[in-house]
Amino acid sequence: MIGEAPTRRAIWGWLLFDCACQPFFTLVTTFVFAPYFAAVLVPDSARGQALWGYAAAAAGLALAILSPILGSVADASGAKKPWIVGACTILGLASGLLWFASPEAAFAVPLALAAFAVATVAAEIAAVFNNAMMARVVGGDGLGRLSGTGWAVGYAGGLASLVVALGFLIASPETGRTVFGFEPLFGLDPGLREGDRASGPFSALWLLLFLWPLLLFTPDSPPTGLRLVEAIPAGLARLRATWTEAKTRPGLVRFLVANLVYQDALVALFAFGGIYGAGVFGWGPTELGLFGILLTISGTAGALAGGRLDDRLGAKAVIMASLVTLILVCLGILSLGRAHILFVIETVPPSAGDGLYASGAERLFVALGLVIGAVAGPLQASSRAYLARAVPAEDAGRYFGLFTLSGKLTSFLAPLAVALATQATGSQAAAPAVLIALFTAGLVLAATIPRG
Repeated sequence: MIGEAPTRRAIWGWLLFDCACQPFFTLVTTFVFAPYFAAVLVPDSARGQALWGYAAAAAGLALAILSPILGSVADASGAKKPWIVGACTILGLASGLLWFASPEAAFAVPLALAAFAVATVAAEIAAVFNNAMMARVVGGDGLGRLSGTGWAVGYAGGLASLVVALGFLIASPETGRTVFGFEPLFGLDPGLREGDRASGPFSALWLLLFLWPLLLFTPDSPPTGLRLVEAIPAGLARLRATWTEAKTRPGLVRFLVANLVYQDALVALFAFGGIYGAGVFGWGPTELGLFGILLTISGTAGALAGGRLDDRLGAKAVIMASLVTLILVCLGILSLGRAHILFVIETVPPSAGDGLYASGAERLFVALGLVIGAVAGPLQASSRAYLARAVPAEDAGRYFGLFTLSGKLTSFLAPLAVALATQATGSQAAAPAVLIALFTAGLVLAATIPRG
């Protein structure tokens, strides 16, 4: 309960939620299934990037509608855990359906896009309710460290799941062996890319394994006694009042608008990172998997350091520094091509048999990816810590619903802009160009918020 010293089990239960959900984002959204979709299910990587962008845009639009409504309804009903269970059930089922997106299946592309979009919505909705429980786990002075540690534990879970997937499940179609040199477990057929497709059900099993400590040990808000049919109109009434109340809290509206812009860009950055590497450099599962491992390691370290800097310097300082860094990184990615770096410096393009990341352009892309990993976690952790400090714990659900709304209201626009620009230009370089503009706008807006 609020005001009581948190137990270690309660804290770890809350932290492990990020670990439970992260494999979906690591394996499906970024490093395994998304590149498989763009490079195998859709032979034209630019068209695959565009289709994936449309699916991400649809998920963002659904989240913009659902998250503030469900957050307010959950506040009216009190307890958050039943909503988490419901959302995670949908996440697990949708992730499991990705197994059926076989290269030989006529329905593979629409199935993959629909399952990805539904799972994304479910994962983000579950996060709304988990975030709303933060103030019941620790007090205001420890929110930055709690949030940063949560992201770090999530990254560690993503790293562990990626190592397991690459080492034991996903094999190269050419060699039939995993990164560790093993034949894939369970007789998974590399030719049918069963290892890549298994990333979906594997993420679902991981979710089941790590979700239960939150449900058992972390304190929840007490039920209000309202039935669902009563909680829905009560929650909608609270939602209508939330925006008016937000205007009375210093700088909160400006923060939510800034969050709207830079979270939009961050979602798109992760959605297209693996696809970009596969399309521009021709990376396969080994290169993409190792890239994911390196990014996850840097992300874990960055999230831990960012949480401590947040408690010491304030959330605004961490947010501003992260945005400046991401602008520079996206500019660096824009300057890369298969056979050049910094726009005009020619390099030898990668070719078969050269080894991992043999070209200068590949190595620079990997280095820039490490920087993305190091600052993305602190940016997201400090954003939710900023809001948790700014609002009362009993109203956290509706404000975190509004927070997710601000992060998702236009989240369909960045993937949509990338998809349209990619389709119009026929070039994957459209992605970093769009993101530079969005991160810059977010930086300008974030500069106006109070220190938090």
